[in-house]
Amino acid sequence: MRIRLVTTTTAAAVAAGVLTALAAAPAQAAEYTSALKIRGIQYDAPGSDSNRCSGGNTKEEYLTVKNYSKSTTVNLKGYVVKDAAGNRFTFTANHTLQPGDYVKLRGGNGTDSDAGNVVYRDNCNFMWNNDKDTVYVYKPSGAYADVHSYTRSGSDKDGNGYITYHG
Repeated sequence: MRIRLVTTTTAAAVAAGVLTALAAAPAQAAEYTSALKIRGIQYDAPGSDSNRCSGGNTKEEYLTVKNYSKSTTVNLKGYVVKDAAGNRFTFTANHTLQPGDYVKLRGGNGTDSDAGNVVYRDNCNFMWNNDKDTVYVYKPSGAYADVHSYTRSGSDKDGNGYITYHG
């Protein structure tokens, strides 16, 4: 049996390396400091992907964000949604979410509606990859509101193209 001694210097170097790696990764814990969080994502629109603005199914791809606060209203103006490749959408208009309210950010073109809980990206290209991606939601200040990564094989147990977060 061979015993390996770990010196204080070695242990300190390992700890520093772990801390550096943690600091470089998106902070999942940061999501809990925000009232606005990802509720779910329909990352793979039902049917064959077609990004035609007329007759395509881009509108069937959507991200649901919810205000999980029990008392604070959130105005989405200035919030940014981004994927791993850098595709992004910025909420440029006032769209308020009361406590417990949600909005679906859909692809394609349409009429934004507070009453219908929908905002359109006004872009007919798909934003989310069908195999894997990372979804980032940033506050207007630039700080993380929420971050989630997914893979088709690891995150979507029933294979329906939809993943739920935060229930």
